[in-house]
Amino acid sequence: MSGKKAGAPPLRRGETVEVEITDLSHDGEGVGRVGGFTLFVPQTAPGDLVEARVISVQKTYARGLPLAVKRYSRLRVEPACRHFARCGGCRLQHLQYEAQLRLKQERVREVLRRLGQVEAPVLPVIGMADPWGYRNKAQVPVAAENGRLVAGFFEPRSHRVVDMDSCPIQHPAGNRVVQAAREALEELHIAPYDEKTHRGAVRHILSRASFSTGEVLLTLVTAQEKLPHAARLVEKLRTSLPGLVGIVQNINTGRGNTILGDREVTLWGRPYLVEALGGLTFHVSSRSFFQVNPKQTEVLYDKVLAYTGLTGTETVFDLYCGTGTIALYLARKTKTVIGVESAREAVRDARSNAKLNRINNALFFEGRAEEVVPRLLEEGYRADIIVVDPPRKGCEPSLLQTIIAAAPRRLVYVSCNPATLARDLQILEKSGYRTVEVQPVDMFPHTSHVETVVLMPRVEWT
Repeated sequence: MSGKKAGAPPLRRGETVEVEITDLSHDGEGVGRVGGFTLFVPQTAPGDLVEARVISVQKTYARGLPLAVKRYSRLRVEPACRHFARCGGCRLQHLQYEAQLRLKQERVREVLRRLGQVEAPVLPVIGMADPWGYRNKAQVPVAAENGRLVAGFFEPRSHRVVDMDSCPIQHPAGNRVVQAAREALEELHIAPYDEKTHRGAVRHILSRASFSTGEVLLTLVTAQEKLPHAARLVEKLRTSLPGLVGIVQNINTGRGNTILGDREVTLWGRPYLVEALGGLTFHVSSRSFFQVNPKQTEVLYDKVLAYTGLTGTETVFDLYCGTGTIALYLARKTKTVIGVESAREAVRDARSNAKLNRINNALFFEGRAEEVVPRLLEEGYRADIIVVDPPRKGCEPSLLQTIIAAAPRRLVYVSCNPATLARDLQILEKSGYRTVEVQPVDMFPHTSHVETVVLMPRVEWT
């Protein structure tokens, strides 16, 4: 390390170092220290001793790539997917599943304590008996490589597509849809979209599979209005895919990274599949929000239901309600459920799903919750219990103040991001709520993501 300026990071780009991995980062990279300086190394495990090449250096941390493992962690297993070394999807496949669950529990506990000063008990993560083949949805980019069409997931921090014949965490029927679509596109010489030249037709293959009915839905995301050889493509896919109920063309002519466009054309069949969840039936389209792991979704929603403590007399507000899955799950156990969601299409789906299930005590309102909730309270509605399930960025500060002003006797917070959860819990705890219990649920095995449900009653109700 000689020759470095005083106060400069003790690592240089391009040098090779030996480092012991002691932890995992929030996105599943191994964490070690060299001279007290943090080094992130992907595809490593706590307990590994690795030789790594430094590829970038920032003020407070550096990143490296593993060159050799000098000592293997006892937590390691052989990854089930042969694409693990290149694919950016499953960052934790090289860890024992039980170790993944323990590490996720500790991560939630540590983040809540460090960022939110939350000391409530964090229960063991509820995992899966079989953590494979659980995803009902795949969004697969396509590209041209050496004159042929490839389809797979992106390499980490790049837009290079890893050509894959299957993914072990996807529903087998979803894998078959992707492969059949890729083969048909290549056979008919339908060109993939090129991000650099902005030429070509197909950007993504999107498959959805129903765990309850076996139905599958295929959506082709195109960069242009006309899909070449559409009729021949439909005929090929109809005859090669059992369970296929519809083929949809989603049109996205933009040049950004957004996957889906606003317009869709049903090329054949119907634009949705049927899925069952907790005794409810849902129509799920290409653009519907629906949890990707149906088995664990029931576990998650059962925990939400338990934390609400419903007796059948309450009015429940479900904020960021999406397509109304949580609201409808709760509606059968209480007097009234009111869902609020800013996305118009999601509200339309929520109302449609309520009608489909003959649920008459669920109302859905379009708009920002911090604007809609005060209006509902002025109209005489009462929020006995509030369930909130925000996106990764957490609740808007104005929504937290709206919740506090509504003064529900119990709050159930569903989160997919421990960091923003910690921030929001700290605000709520300073405003009359107490974090009683935190229950992580492993919705995404072999990835670094973890879903969490939190019970927060008002202090005077505890």
